[in-house]
Amino acid sequence: MNEGIGASLDGQSSVNVPLVAELVTQQLETMLSAGNYDGVKMLLEPVQPVDIAEAIGNLPLILQALAFRLLNKNEAIEVYEYLDPSVQQSLLDRLRSGEVLELVERMSPDDRVSLFDELPAKVVRRLLSELSPDERRVTAQMLGYEAETAGRLMTNEFIDLKEFHTAFEALNIVRRQAPFTETIYSLYVTDRERHLTGILSLRDLVTADPDTKIGDVMTREVVNVRTDTDQEEVARAIQRYDFLALPVVDREKRLVGIVTVDDVIDVIEQEATRDIYAAGAVQAGDEDDYFQSNLFSVARRRVVWLFVLVIANGLTAKVIATNEAITSQIVLLAAFIPLLIGAGGNVGAQSSTVVIRGLSTQRIQTLGLMKAVFREAIAGALLGLLMLLFVVPCALWLGQGDEGVLVGTAVGISLLAITTLAATAGATLPLLFQRMGLDPALMSAPFITTATDVAGVWIYFATASWLLTRIGN
Repeated sequence: MNEGIGASLDGQSSVNVPLVAELVTQQLETMLSAGNYDGVKMLLEPVQPVDIAEAIGNLPLILQALAFRLLNKNEAIEVYEYLDPSVQQSLLDRLRSGEVLELVERMSPDDRVSLFDELPAKVVRRLLSELSPDERRVTAQMLGYEAETAGRLMTNEFIDLKEFHTAFEALNIVRRQAPFTETIYSLYVTDRERHLTGILSLRDLVTADPDTKIGDVMTREVVNVRTDTDQEEVARAIQRYDFLALPVVDREKRLVGIVTVDDVIDVIEQEATRDIYAAGAVQAGDEDDYFQSNLFSVARRRVVWLFVLVIANGLTAKVIATNEAITSQIVLLAAFIPLLIGAGGNVGAQSSTVVIRGLSTQRIQTLGLMKAVFREAIAGALLGLLMLLFVVPCALWLGQGDEGVLVGTAVGISLLAITTLAATAGATLPLLFQRMGLDPALMSAPFITTATDVAGVWIYFATASWLLTRIGN
């Protein structure tokens, strides 16, 4: 089986990644339980570190530390960085203090800071005190930046060159430092005070004449971010310019680190998850995986918005109760209330989703905010027209004589007004939240749905009452 896994990973055919991790987990558990430690080492040899991390994370707690100890030191560091934070903490509790210190010491600074964010403050202080002076200084500096900023996300493992270096000298520097850096594809040029003055790709360096000065081939216009730049803006910058890494400078424009694309992918996933949770009226927690939270935390995150929605729906019930005289006179009116409520809620949710996503990707700015609202309003009106072509004949068929005409007319007018209003509200409210400095995703679909429910029911009964008065006259 080991040969089969190795062949699948090394070959040109596609690999079912979840299946690989599942197979490794099954074999790991069997071998560890049987004490076949040599077999474990042979099994893991061709497997990618990320798959090993997933396999170890799926093992019973008592076997996780044993499997991790069987990895060689260099591989153990890389595997550890891929482990889920909860598994990382579990291993720290089970490994000997010397093993823990060596593990933390050899981690890349950005991964070490991510680990420290998950650990209790007491444990972090102890580990910091036991780090080497250089690693302690770097880690303390990064922990000093605000969470979810470029300073907290960056690593200081990069290669910087000087303008007076020749291409030949620069290549020698790259060869010496490559094993200890995060990436070598982007090389940064600094002056004596470490101010960022230029950038050079590895390709340009390799193809340059050996005697050429770095200052003559580097690019002086460097896209960079500051240490206090929000991580979402960093991700957008890397996405916009197709960078593999982005330099981070301090207030004095000194180069202090770089953010690499692999870290940005994690940020994009994190931010997208938060937006999805917010759109579903679920408060995002600190955990990366919502499904690892206990049931009480899950309920607590959901109940806040649900209480708001219950109160708002109470207003809908109040509107219906106030118009009891109309519904008792024409019972058929009540049959179309769920349809109108559902139509308004769905159209509003669609518009809010489109606008929130446009704000997240910044594409809505290209169209213009007012044009985006107007576009959604027209779309809502068109949807209402298309729906009433089916709903009005249905109302005429269910009713009898003048009653069917009244209900059909009330439903048609209300449907057009409700869908237009819902689309406009769904587009406007997220923009209003953004203008107020709040997260637009907080203007979630359930909230907009409930708000349009109240307005929709009021419009429906007001229209029916007006029509009834006109017919009576």
